[in-house]
Amino acid sequence: MEHIAHLRQHVSVERACASLGMPTSTYYDRLKPRRPRPVSPRQRPARALSDAERHEVLQIATSERYVDKSPASITSDLLDHGTYMCSPRTLYRILQSEHLQQERRRIARHPVYQKPELMAERPCEVWTWDITKLKGPSKGELYSLYVVLDLFSRFVVGWLLAKREDDALAKDLLHEACLREGILSKQLTIHADNGGVMRSRTVSDLMITLGVNRSHSRPHCSNDNPYSESQFKTMKYTPDFPKRFDGFDHAQEFCRQFFDVYNFSMHHSGIAMLTPAMVHHGQAQEVIAKRQAVLDEAFRTHPERFVNGSPKHQALPSKVWINKPIEEANQVVIS
Repeated sequence: MEHIAHLRQHVSVERACASLGMPTSTYYDRLKPRRPRPVSPRQRPARALSDAERHEVLQIATSERYVDKSPASITSDLLDHGTYMCSPRTLYRILQSEHLQQERRRIARHPVYQKPELMAERPCEVWTWDITKLKGPSKGELYSLYVVLDLFSRFVVGWLLAKREDDALAKDLLHEACLREGILSKQLTIHADNGGVMRSRTVSDLMITLGVNRSHSRPHCSNDNPYSESQFKTMKYTPDFPKRFDGFDHAQEFCRQFFDVYNFSMHHSGIAMLTPAMVHHGQAQEVIAKRQAVLDEAFRTHPERFVNGSPKHQALPSKVWINKPIEEANQVVIS
């Protein structure tokens, strides 16, 4: 109508309506004032339940016998006892009108699991461990590989290959790793998922004895243990990882060679392209200083090759997190 009112200042109504593709009758009809239609109250249907019947239905639906049953279950049980009061749909509407329409069944309420938030600023503050399967020579033959990883340095502090998952083997592995690394009481937190071995009484008693804090992932949430998962992927995506191992001895020898290379020769992008052994044994700053000296000499020799100025070696992260808190992730450091 606003467009037509604007055109009416220059052309006739017929031409304005024709340019907009609108019949002139529609234009004149919309000029008429609209009267609100009277709304008459809806009459109660003759087949509706009376107030007394509705009250009786509510009394039955909220009684101790039926308070946790669905409307369909209530009407079915009443029919078994020779009583019909209303349809399930009517019972739904009555409950809804009284704000009683909700989950009525007694069902298990799963607890809200807290997201683990772990942080390490140096080696031997947080370890993560997990178990993966290696395929044997025949179908169904699997070997269990236990791996304990230091969160800050990515150093494999202990590993074990066995023909089964067993909490006693896990206890021995963790105990030997703690003794080898000289772990003191209240120094270390060990994080794992929710497997049966990880939550076993044997492993729990060991951690209590050693004074080690326990941490577990949320159920069905592999993202809560990302560093162990990433380490397994690194191993299984190496070029010489076989589709199947020829036997237990073959798998044992492969793991021995792999973890030696992983700890002492593999450079990790997450730890400033250092090896886990360099970081774990406190050699990181010394190695970075030597690398920086080489970079400085290269810059002095050929400065024209460095368009962005003197190159700086990547710094070692000061903190490593599992599930970094939002406020920590969004914190801005101003220098």
